[in-house]
Amino acid sequence: MYDRKTWVVLAICGVLIALNIHFAPKKQPTPVKQSAMTEEVISDADAPSGLSVETQPPSTNEETVVLENEEVIFTLTNIGAGIKHAEFKKHQEVNDKTKNVLINRHGGGPIGGFLDSNQNLDNTSFSYKLDQSNPGKTAVYIAELPSGLIVKKTYSLEESKIPGQNFFINLAMVIQNTTQANLDLSEYSLYLGSAAPLYEKERPTHTGFFWYEGNEMHFEDATAFKGGWFSSERSIITSESDNSIAYAGVTDQFFSTVVRPKKAEKTQVWGKPKQVRLTKNGQSLPAVRAAMVFPETTLAPASPVVLEYKIYTGPKANTTLRELDNADGVGKGWGEIMQYGWFGFVSRPLNWLLNTLHDGIDNFSTTESWGIAIICLTIIVRILIWPLHAKSTRAMKRMSKLQPKMAELKEKYADDPTKLNTEMMGIYRKYGINPLGGCLPMFIQIPIFFGFFRMLDYAVELRGESFLWVNDLSQPDTLTSFYGIPINILPIVMAATSVIQMAMMPKTGDKMQQRIMMFMPLMFFFFCYNYASALALYWTVQNIFSIGQTYLMNKMPEPELVLRKDGGKKSWVQRMAEKQAEMQKAQAKRAKSGGMRNVTPEAPKKKRPPRTGG
Repeated sequence: MYDRKTWVVLAICGVLIALNIHFAPKKQPTPVKQSAMTEEVISDADAPSGLSVETQPPSTNEETVVLENEEVIFTLTNIGAGIKHAEFKKHQEVNDKTKNVLINRHGGGPIGGFLDSNQNLDNTSFSYKLDQSNPGKTAVYIAELPSGLIVKKTYSLEESKIPGQNFFINLAMVIQNTTQANLDLSEYSLYLGSAAPLYEKERPTHTGFFWYEGNEMHFEDATAFKGGWFSSERSIITSESDNSIAYAGVTDQFFSTVVRPKKAEKTQVWGKPKQVRLTKNGQSLPAVRAAMVFPETTLAPASPVVLEYKIYTGPKANTTLRELDNADGVGKGWGEIMQYGWFGFVSRPLNWLLNTLHDGIDNFSTTESWGIAIICLTIIVRILIWPLHAKSTRAMKRMSKLQPKMAELKEKYADDPTKLNTEMMGIYRKYGINPLGGCLPMFIQIPIFFGFFRMLDYAVELRGESFLWVNDLSQPDTLTSFYGIPINILPIVMAATSVIQMAMMPKTGDKMQQRIMMFMPLMFFFFCYNYASALALYWTVQNIFSIGQTYLMNKMPEPELVLRKDGGKKSWVQRMAEKQAEMQKAQAKRAKSGGMRNVTPEAPKKKRPPRTGG
């Protein structure tokens, strides 16, 4: 049993312990190790010229800093020290015009963040400085990573006069090794951010990551990770070339994030798939995230290395990007970000002409000027190919006059297609008709159509622009829906005008060929139904122009069939047909002979004279 004195002592001790616990200073989290070397790297002497330093202590909570200009609001975060997202002041979301477009809002990490060799994002909390003399233009971050690297990042807005300057932000990094061993910088990557569809109906092929090396653009869209019949599903795609990479980035249909090192280095770029939802109950959509591996550099202890980057987060505007190719200090290859593909030689001049027409029209009328520019551009293209169309129409009319003769030949040589083909070519030659003459304008229109399609598909200038009942030329012109099916007016008008145009054309070929030609308007109707209304507008205007052109051609005197006295010069098609006929005859002859070889009969053996003995 304890006496009273013992109990008093124990009670006093308990009270003192409780008071000590209650009033003792709380242990603060130390996510950043502030060593002497860290203070040296972040010193005022190392800061940009004219920087007035106000040091903010590291925090486990996210803190953001805003750098902005007339076009973009860059929101920087201290977690990972990068661009959390970029907000465009003059571009609104498709389904909510009250909200601005945000780039990297599904990023999972900041643009400019660090990743380790396992592609894991670094979540270190950085200390930061602000430039009080020029607020909203520069921010400096500093931290020591768990790997022993001290990283200082300086983000500053572009102040040059290059095209699209408001969409640029500069990143300068100082990296220093605090360990006692050499470190390989290529074990780490610089995060390029993520790209996701802007709206639920955006095609997954628009979203992806890219890199530019050896004067060639490489693009991997969000569907490339799924694999196919001849490839398996992939969790990561990595560039494998030995060329120096000039820039890399991620993109959606209309906007891109491009990270360009000051000096192109031999390195790699990798991308990974992810899934996002644009709304709480929306469908899961494919997206991508990507990073650029740092160049192979050995970091010796206490030996800093400096890396500089230009980061572009902005619209894919062809005119601006092409002007950057001719600007100083930003490198080449910017125009390839448009990803026009094989028909870029058509898309680029069409986009330039579209913008030129719009600028001229905009001087007189600022409303619906983009729709008017598309109409004017379509008419100009149709006028340029008018001579070919006229020649094609006359050739088709002349061929239609030969249909009775062709019907007789088909009946006469129904069992001999080789002879039939030869005789048909002979008639074309006698009357001086090129059987491909009527198809030439169609072949020319194919690259023009796809060039138009690619140009309008990526024309960020058309976002949010209205025309007549169309609210947005970059989207389908849906007026209402019927049992969940959108009712788009322009594609319906396009299909109707296509049928009228086909009905006015001279009938050539057999019935099967004519049915196929009449099926084409239906094919284009389904092809364009859910695409940008600008494409349907172009095709509709073209059809109306062609109807008027065909009407005028039908009013002209009918071309006469004139039998050439010299028999006509053989065309390339006719020569090929005759050569094919000769080959078929030779094959038939060999088949008839059975491929038997001539065998010389064996000579009879002479009888041996009898032996005579001896």
